[in-house]
Amino acid sequence: MYDEGTALAGLTAVSEVVVNTNDKTDKNTSPEAQPTTDSDTGSASPLPADPLSPASADRDPRALDSQVPAESNAPALAEADSEAADIAPDSLPPLDTATAIGIAAAVQNGSVTAEQMVEEILGRIRAQDRKLNAFSLVRDEAARAEARALAERPDLDVLPLAGVPVAVKNNIDVQGEVTRAGSLAGADAPATADHVIVRRLRSAGAVIVGLTTVPEFGLWGVTDTPDRITRSPWNARFSAGGSSGGSGAAVGSGMVAIAHGNDGLGSVRIPAACCGVVGMKPGRGLVPADVGVDSWGGMTENGVLATTVADAALMLSVLADRPALAELGAPKTLRIGLATAPPTPMSRVDRAWIAAADRAASAASLAGHTIGVAELPYQGATFALALRWLANAAREAVIVPHPELLQRRTRTHAALGRLVLKSGFLRPAQVDRVEARLLDYFERYDVVITPTLAAPPPRARRWHSRPWLANVAASVRFSPFTPLWNLVGWPAISVPMGVHPRTGTPVAAQLAGPPGSEGTLLELAAQLEAAQPWQRTAP
Repeated sequence: MYDEGTALAGLTAVSEVVVNTNDKTDKNTSPEAQPTTDSDTGSASPLPADPLSPASADRDPRALDSQVPAESNAPALAEADSEAADIAPDSLPPLDTATAIGIAAAVQNGSVTAEQMVEEILGRIRAQDRKLNAFSLVRDEAARAEARALAERPDLDVLPLAGVPVAVKNNIDVQGEVTRAGSLAGADAPATADHVIVRRLRSAGAVIVGLTTVPEFGLWGVTDTPDRITRSPWNARFSAGGSSGGSGAAVGSGMVAIAHGNDGLGSVRIPAACCGVVGMKPGRGLVPADVGVDSWGGMTENGVLATTVADAALMLSVLADRPALAELGAPKTLRIGLATAPPTPMSRVDRAWIAAADRAASAASLAGHTIGVAELPYQGATFALALRWLANAAREAVIVPHPELLQRRTRTHAALGRLVLKSGFLRPAQVDRVEARLLDYFERYDVVITPTLAAPPPRARRWHSRPWLANVAASVRFSPFTPLWNLVGWPAISVPMGVHPRTGTPVAAQLAGPPGSEGTLLELAAQLEAAQPWQRTAP
């Protein structure tokens, strides 16, 4: 175990890393410096050449500032992988199976059954997940049984998610399944009841086809476990992000149209940005949380990942039990702040990510909104966030039945967190001061646009076996923009805005607003989608 001397030294180290995200502790955490290997052994990756890798740029040019990938055509159900089902290819009409709205409409009008859709999705998972590792558990037989039962519901024709296959992040309870939260240290007993949002999904007609991968306790901005590394579907050499990385990869690859995720420091928006999809974190209280211990002190919210804004709005309306959220109109004329400077002056932001925010602001301006360059008041937020990130790990670790099985990086993080909890450093006034400055900012603006990330995702590798400081540095370096909105409990959404010219991974813009602005953010995101349509899934 770690004594308090070690913990104190570590606390000093994490403070330095958080303040200076260019810390030189682990140079190999930057995408430029890392070799293309599949693990820390240094062995060459067996993956085929990626058509979007820098070496293949001449075959698929994607100039960041001149072209945004066009929206892809939704595949026909009859063209699905031959493993997908025992469905005759010519027995079904072409359907929009790429969106939740399209699937629900087809099931409601009888063009396809929920059971056929589940078979289609299970086939997609079989065909693609061996490469991406998005799922920790695929519920083949359970999903088929749920789909058959759904056909007996008398209200099938009005269910908002009728027959829609959905993936759920494996850190909330799904009855009959073990809630592992990415850890070997937890209990092995299956959940005896569904989490409230799982109940809402089922009530709306959704079918839970699988549980998605998550790093231990959702603590990290990359997703890997001892038995799998979750990869971006756009370039499998890079991480899918975290902690909802499995959900991001599942949606970004087209395995499912929508997925559940939750977000404590950016854990929905980070993988959404890494995987080229929409990721929405609602504000505090809109959707029931109840994630882990105390939902990270109120910082964690259950959210959604989807390929379209309309799908994200539909799923959020179900999770929140507020149908009106699915009704997207044109927002009123908005005062929008553009803030591309990072939270600390020592941080760097990749120019491609700045360009993503600029592109979103330009599209908003053309839609008639007023844009002003106005940096956010981050003062005090970084330190308050660092303390809470550590303390939350300590709270999670204390309840596990097998603490000896915790990953090394988690044990260090929890030891530092115990020191924080003993120190009395955690004070509500820290958050109050940050929120007061933000409220002043939003007297002048209705919405703010930032880059979602500061750099492409780290390499896909066995991060859980690397030193604690390497994990902290990697997470902080590429994702400094997302945590602020968890600290204050305000809503934020990430929307795709192109492709990085070097890595072939997506870039994205983050839209954030004050409490209660979820509808405004969704409507603005839908305007940006119409003006700058993105390729819905990875090629």
